[in-house]
Amino acid sequence: MKDINFEEAMTRLEGEVKKLESGNMTLDESIATFEEAVKLIRICNEKLENAERRVRVLTEASDGSITDVPFDPTDET
Repeated sequence: MKDINFEEAMTRLEGEVKKLESGNMTLDESIATFEEAVKLIRICNEKLENAERRVRVLTEASDGSITDVPFDPTDET
């Protein structure tokens, strides 16, 4: 299942959540669906973390040169 892309994992996760919210499953079905949802969440998180590592921010130095630096989501400058 790790070979799926982020969008597919999110779509499948949304489907699993809808199934859980419907309340029309047995306890065993609900647990299996929940387990599947947790796996999908982990895949989504892993894909997001990988994407974040790949994102680079181009910045202009005082001498006019352009450099790239790692993206820092906490930096509000």
